[in-house]
This record gives sequence, structure tokens and C-alpha cells, in this order.
Amino acid sequence: MTELSVHRDPVLYQEPFYQLGPFYPPAPSQYQEQISQQNIREQQQQQPDLVVLHRPQHQHTAQQQEPPIQHQPAGPPKGTGRNVTPVKKKRGRPPKQQTEDGETHEEEDEVEAAKKAKRALNRFNGMSVADVMAKTLPDVITYNLDILIIGINPGLLSAYKGHHYPNPGNHFWKCLFLSGLTDQQLNYMHDQSLPEKYSIGFTNMVERTTPGSKDLSSKEIREGGRQLLEKLQKYKPLIAAFNGKGIYEIFCKETFGVKAKNLEFGLQPYKIPETETVCYLMPSSSPRCAQFPRAQDKVHFYIKLKELRDQMKGLAPGHEVVETQYSFDLQLAKEDAKRIAIKEEQLDPEYESCSGLHEATRHSTSSSN
Repeated sequence: MTELSVHRDPVLYQEPFYQLGPFYPPAPSQYQEQISQQNIREQQQQQPDLVVLHRPQHQHTAQQQEPPIQHQPAGPPKGTGRNVTPVKKKRGRPPKQQTEDGETHEEEDEVEAAKKAKRALNRFNGMSVADVMAKTLPDVITYNLDILIIGINPGLLSAYKGHHYPNPGNHFWKCLFLSGLTDQQLNYMHDQSLPEKYSIGFTNMVERTTPGSKDLSSKEIREGGRQLLEKLQKYKPLIAAFNGKGIYEIFCKETFGVKAKNLEFGLQPYKIPETETVCYLMPSSSPRCAQFPRAQDKVHFYIKLKELRDQMKGLAPGHEVVETQYSFDLQLAKEDAKRIAIKEEQLDPEYESCSGLHEATRHSTSSSN
């Protein structure tokens, strides 16, 4: 068997072998180490914050052997010296976007105002609110009526239509029928026929038409009370029925000089001076009357009004109207009103709350005195 000979170059230099453990590879040659050091210097120039160990080849190898980093949930940044609180999103309608000058979009406001003006014109058949306010609502009154219904002042819809209580959601005409004061269901178109057929009339404390009762000054209301007194002394109705607590409170102070506190609905202890006319107080016929929001909640006071009229006229009590006992839940009544969703005039004085009007007037009266 022929022996093979292998030619080997003589070894010029050989680094001594060191046992560095399983994580360190054998030391590189001199040429490789020079190239590695040159690469480290270039990285130092590009990344000044890079930390270089004495053995860069060992660091590079160790970084490759490090276990994978586990991602932690995001938290507040460290080293800032303060905790970052997440911003909560606000509920409700977002604010209007503002321009660079800080001004709101005036065009949107103008468009909305134009829409409101158009709705008002459509509602009053082309008439503006100012034109409707220039109209008046005449009294439906004559001498020696059984009942004279007294309101605060004409609203826009009443002045436009020229009739009393024309709002479809108002409970007046329904309560009038349910109590037996009328023998059939009537509406605002029949107000002129009530004096002759049922001996019932209509008037207001203030004659001027306004979008709401808050547009009336306290001086104007007090002057209206004095004019109402003259009207009652002239026509001498049997009963002066005040449709709303706030109206009677003002009239009582101006006429009798008494601050009415804790008023009770029904027959009042005072008579109109120089007459035999008695005063009767009933809740506002508005469906927004918080204390009596439904028609059936107010019928009781209309029934008592009819009984008072019959008693004063010496008539035998009738049995065609029978009162029934029922439970009243204000929350259920409000839900029913929302479900029915009756559209009505929001600023009509005839729809004022039975307690809100006299509170505002008392405050203005006390401040003026």
C-alpha cells in the first residue's frame, strides 16, 4: 500500500489556545481582529452612546446568545419624573370647531337662524313674530256671567288664531267637557258661543301679546291686575276663575293687599270689592304643569267649579258626573307625555307651569319695592 504524502506550509504564527467556556468561540486571527476593531470604531462614530467592552468579539457573541425579550404592557414612560394620566373622552356634543382667529363658524349659526325664521314664517302663514305680537286677543265677556276664565296674557298662537286656548295639547277644553260644564266636546273655535250657551266667558290680566310671560314686566302685570279689577266690578260675574296659581297670587296682593302663601286650589276667602263675585283658583290647564301634568288630574277642580256654580245658583246637584278615585304616578305621567309627543308652543304663556310664573314675579316685585 503506497503511502500518501501531504505537503503542508510551515506555521508562521499560532495563537495560544485558551479555554473560554462554551459561550466564547476561539480567538480570531490578527487580520480578523484588526478588521473587527475598525468596524467598532466606525460604529462609535455613528453611535456615540455605544458602550464598547474590552473584548468586542465577546460582546457580539454574548448579545446573540441573550434570550428573547418579553414585551411588557405599555405604561408610563420612565425617567420623566411624572406619571402620564390617560385622557378620558368627554361625553356629549363635541365643541364647535374654531378657526385660527378663535372665532366660531358664523355660517352655521346664520343657517340655523334662517331655519328658525323659516319655521316661524311657515307656522304663522308668512307672518313674522313681530306682526303676530302686534295683534290682540279680544275678550269674550258679557254681563252677569256664571264663570269668567282669567288667563295671564295672550300667547302668539292665541293672538294669531284670534281664539282662546287654541293649543292642541292644552287640557282646558277637555276638562270643560269631562267635568260636565259643557254637554259636548268643544274646541277653541267655539269660544265665542260659550257666553250665550253656557254662561262662560274669557279674559286676561294683561292685554299685550308676548312670546312668553317672562317678557312682561312686574309693573305691567300690576297695572293689568288693576284693570282686571275694574273689569270684574263692571261685568260682575258670579265666579272669577283664575287659570293658574301665579295669576291669582299677583292679583291677591294688588287687590286685597295680602301676600298669598301656601295657596290651596278651590274657593278663595276673598270677594271682589263692591260685588258678590267670588274668586276660584284652579291649576293651569297647561300639560307642562308639573303638579298636574294630565287632563284627568285637573278634572277634579273643574267638577268642584261646576258644583260651586250650581250651589250659588240654587240648582240641584246633578248626577251625570261621577268622580272616581285613582292613583297618580308623576313618573308614569311624564313617560306618557313623551310617548304621545304632543307638539305645542313652548313659549306660550298659557303653557306656563302653575308654580313657575308667580315665583319669578314675586322676586321681581320684591326687588322693585
